[in-house]
Amino acid sequence: MVARQETHQGSGAAGEPPEFLAAVASMRAAVLRPEVFCEEMPAPQRIAPYATALSADVTVDGEEVATGRIVLLHDPAGNDAWDGTYRCVAYCRAEIDHALATDPMLTDVGWTWLTDALESHGAAHIMLSGTVTRVATDSYGTMAGDGGSAQLEVRASWTPTDAPQLAAHVEAWGELLCTAGGLEPVPDGVAVMPSRRGQRGSTL
Repeated sequence: MVARQETHQGSGAAGEPPEFLAAVASMRAAVLRPEVFCEEMPAPQRIAPYATALSADVTVDGEEVATGRIVLLHDPAGNDAWDGTYRCVAYCRAEIDHALATDPMLTDVGWTWLTDALESHGAAHIMLSGTVTRVATDSYGTMAGDGGSAQLEVRASWTPTDAPQLAAHVEAWGELLCTAGGLEPVPDGVAVMPSRRGQRGSTL
């Protein structure tokens, strides 16, 4: 997997803690479904001393059904708000049926997709928090024939307790993207063919 490390000005690659480098290597080792195209993206530079970020699109039959990103933050001194030295920040957006936007259980279901993915991949964590947002758009006038559209967005963050081994957290995020995009779960006992990642961007 492709990842890019971003740090505050004045700290270069030579100054990155070995534990953080191990965490990045673990994220690269994550296995995602072939429908997921994952590549590096710039990481935020002012939230934590060290950070790395990935973005991904889920494509089925040439159509993008979900997109998202995951950021790993690391502060060797610890962060009271995280209750740890690492923090995962994830985002997922998917198109949904317009009729589902009014379902009162939709946001609860969206949050369950995340918690179930973290549990099924054994991604140990604490301090999980986030939001689930549904956005519905209706068309009028000359655009009335286009019909409506709707999207579901999941934003979440959590403190991994198994760092620097973080492949499971990236895989859980990948599963969230696929579930939100409407892909059927991979049956138990069936191996996942890993996706080819980073071909549209540069690699380390």
